Amino acid sequence: MASKDEYTAAPFLPEDPEKATLTALRRAAAGCQGCPLHRDATQTVFGAGKAIAHVMLVGEQPGDQEDRQGKPFVGPAGKLLDRALAEAGIDPDDTYVTNAVKHFKFTQAEPKKRRIHKSPSLREMTACAPWLAAELALVEPELIVVLGATAGKALLGSSFKVTQVRGTVLEEEIHGRPERLVPTVHPSSVLRADDREAAFQGLVSDLKVAARVLA
Repeated sequence: MASKDEYTAAPFLPEDPEKATLTALRRAAAGCQGCPLHRDATQTVFGAGKAIAHVMLVGEQPGDQEDRQGKPFVGPAGKLLDRALAEAGIDPDDTYVTNAVKHFKFTQAEPKKRRIHKSPSLREMTACAPWLAAELALVEPELIVVLGATAGKALLGSSFKVTQVRGTVLEEEIHGRPERLVPTVHPSSVLRADDREAAFQGLVSDLKVAARVLA
């Protein structure tokens, strides 16, 4: 396990992650102890989807249902995201979905009480970055859809603000590779919105920008 001062997943990756398969990465990630989040999470939640996908969708971290099932975006936010993708003209089956952080971070008042999502820290995002870099290198997406502020900070730095760049096409170097990105809100924010339909249509509008890039 990494020591208190060594927040990094790097020692847990295959020897040459760019030559590994996604299956090998997923198997290696199951044993990751690169930061303290693994202690309370049920399991590592690695990315899922097409091995070579046109679109990679990057969220924040697994939620409660993802942590229990071991798959990303299988809870209410994931179902909403699939609906938004379809409405925007992006086939959910032609995507690879993952998170910037692979373990569920939460607070819990008592053992049987509901687990409440807690945003990962910059150290935790940085610790998990080698997994995301390896996924990007293998999937080689044409476009990255950045879902929310935490994913944006993990990919583009701590100054990222989703409200300033959502629905725009960015061209940046990510982990040493030139990438095109379209940032938008995380689908969970739509579920929390006072006007859920307006928030949903805003998400769809941003995803339509991504669809035009891919056309």
